[in-house]
Amino acid sequence: MLILYPSISGFASSVADPSYAPVLVSSLLMSAAVVHSFLDFVPSVFLGAPDPDEAMSVLPGHRLLMEGRGMDAVRAAAVGSVVGASAAVLLAVPVQYMMLRGLAGGLEAVTFSVLLFTVAAILINERDLRRAAWAAVMMAVAGLMGAVCMSGGVPSYGVMGEGTLLFPLLTGLFGMPALLSADRGARIPEQTDGCRDPTGPLPALKGVAVGCVAGWYPGITAAAGSALASVVLPERDPARFITMTASIGTVTAVFSLVTLSVSGSGRSGTVLVIRDIVGDVGGFCSEEFLILLLSTAVAAVLGYCMTIAAGRVVGRIAGRIDMSKANRVSTIIIIVLVALLTGPWGLVVLASATVVGFLPQTAGTDRVPLAGCLIIPVLLSEAGMPLF
Repeated sequence: MLILYPSISGFASSVADPSYAPVLVSSLLMSAAVVHSFLDFVPSVFLGAPDPDEAMSVLPGHRLLMEGRGMDAVRAAAVGSVVGASAAVLLAVPVQYMMLRGLAGGLEAVTFSVLLFTVAAILINERDLRRAAWAAVMMAVAGLMGAVCMSGGVPSYGVMGEGTLLFPLLTGLFGMPALLSADRGARIPEQTDGCRDPTGPLPALKGVAVGCVAGWYPGITAAAGSALASVVLPERDPARFITMTASIGTVTAVFSLVTLSVSGSGRSGTVLVIRDIVGDVGGFCSEEFLILLLSTAVAAVLGYCMTIAAGRVVGRIAGRIDMSKANRVSTIIIIVLVALLTGPWGLVVLASATVVGFLPQTAGTDRVPLAGCLIIPVLLSEAGMPLF
């Protein structure tokens, strides 16, 4: 979108005051990020489906899918995201005011402690010594890979210019193992839809509390925030866990905008591009900030409707699709994108990260410790240790 900005802004200038073109394009970006935080649960539920005998060892959405409750997973995610987005929009202005009045400085001072507590929470969440030891190893390995990718020492030039190695890193750690290990023979069971919210708003409200933290502190992803919430505000039911995770992800997307307006720093690629396009969105309730919040609110409503509709369509046809072929096509698309955007070294990172991404499945642990790929480099930076 940043590459296409000149042509898009030209169109925006033809239909509105040219001075508003930057904020209109930024609203488009913010809306896309919010809708993505809703819709990304649909493919994550229906792609990479496991053998039914292994369903308990993989993602909560896949567990529900293999029980014929894939639509419950989608509805749980949609509810979590819409509650999270609504709460974040309502809280954005008060939180921005408190941050500008001095709270931001106090939060910055305890960044290292919060990140260290998050690491401890992820390890404690494994619940036994063997799993915790494996989790520590995986976090350290993923953290080392993250530090290498963020150091700038590895070239990442593809056909389309310089890309970010975080794309193949995160895809390899979290996406490719599910696609490659998906069951090759079993069919997805017939899906049912109870046409009701399977969880209620409480898990989503828990996610709002954690999402406020994840939206401010670097390195705390939605997955890491979910691990933190699992210790402080535990949710063992798969549907309720999905609702909480979806809420955290959407709140993080919205609150990264608040962080941008207060400190000028970005917590996501979306707000970094917005900063490049709009420039300064700081100041209490600036016009740009309020317009972006409005676009967030509209996108949340549309995102909820689109998620439910997409889930119904995919749920009806999932049992008739050869998911092994769909997974192979997805894998090929990912490899091609990595090659185009990050070049040969991106493919090396993707392959290495995929190998590491299989460790949780082998060790029988959660996948959340792999979020160390983002947390550990930030911890090292906060401790004054340069990334190579």
